[in-house]
Parts: sequence; C-alpha cells; structure tokens
Amino acid sequence: MLRQLSLARLGLTIGGILTIMGFIAYATDHPTLNLVGFFYGVPVLLGGLALKAAEVKPVPFTELTSPEILKLRQEQATSTQNQIRNDVTRYRYGQQAHLDDSLERLGLSPTDEERPLLIGIKETAIDGNYSLILKFNCPFISLETWEEKQEKIDKFFGPGIYTKIMPLEDNQINIALITLPSSSSKENDKIN
Repeated sequence: MLRQLSLARLGLTIGGILTIMGFIAYATDHPTLNLVGFFYGVPVLLGGLALKAAEVKPVPFTELTSPEILKLRQEQATSTQNQIRNDVTRYRYGQQAHLDDSLERLGLSPTDEERPLLIGIKETAIDGNYSLILKFNCPFISLETWEEKQEKIDKFFGPGIYTKIMPLEDNQINIALITLPSSSSKENDKIN
C-alpha cells in the first residue's frame, strides 16, 4: 500500500494545510501557530513541489493477474523479475522514466527524447513458465534494433531468464522476461 502512496502528494497536502494554518494564525494574531505554519508548512510544501517535479508514476498492469499466474510467480519468478515488477509499480523519484538506466546500458536509449517508455506490464505464462511482459512505446527504436540487442537483454536480465520480443501496433513492443524451466527450482533454492 505504501508503494502506491505519492510522497509528493503527501508533502503538498501536509505543507498546504500547515501553510494555510499559518496564514490564518497570522491574521487572527496567534503567533505560535503562525510560526508552525510558516517554519514547517512552507518548507514541506516546497519539498512536495520538488518531489512532484521529479516524480515518475507507477506503471499500470495491462490486465489483472489470475490466481494461477500468482501461484506460478511464487514458484518460478526470479529475483530479477520480482525486483522489476516491484520497482515499476511504485512511485519513483529522481529518474526520467522507469528502467531508464537499464535501457541506457543496453544501448536502447540514445537520448532522453528517443528512450522507449514503459507503459504497462502484465504477468502471464508462456509455455508453462512464469513471464513478466513489459510493454514499451518506442517510436524511435526499430524492431531490428531490439532484435540485435536480444542476446544482450538476455544476459542483462539473466540468469534464469530468456526474452521474447513481440512487436505490436502503433510503435509499441512487448518484451517478455520468461523464466527458464530449470532455473525456477534453483532460484527458489537460493531464496530459501
């Protein structure tokens, strides 16, 4: 639940309330409340504004995850898949976009304007294996470029994962991070 809480919105709300309270206290000649409003409210409000400027919203699930897939996730998901899912479904601060560092390291983000944008995720099973599908909007990166980088993507998100690149319409592409059948038991042994 806390992952879905926007710190920017929280700072703006609390800072706004304290600042308004400070102005009202100033107008009604209550110096103690006036100080609280100005010395705490204004900095919290400004902090909330700064966080709002650097906020990256959570990526939505494109479809609900079924109980069968949740069970498969518990049995097979690698730590990398779990980390990606957890990171992109919460508010982030100080980044331009979700997975921006990863895309840059993979050579799929020549500039900020050309960077593919993660617009959705979904969990499913492909050939009986847990799969995390990342949906990107990428008008500046061709399918051929993605395919050239597939081996590098496999190594980057591995071990225990292979990728499948699936082109969509309207300059969108799905990247499926699929658990290797033999790696799921090894990954769970590492966790336990």
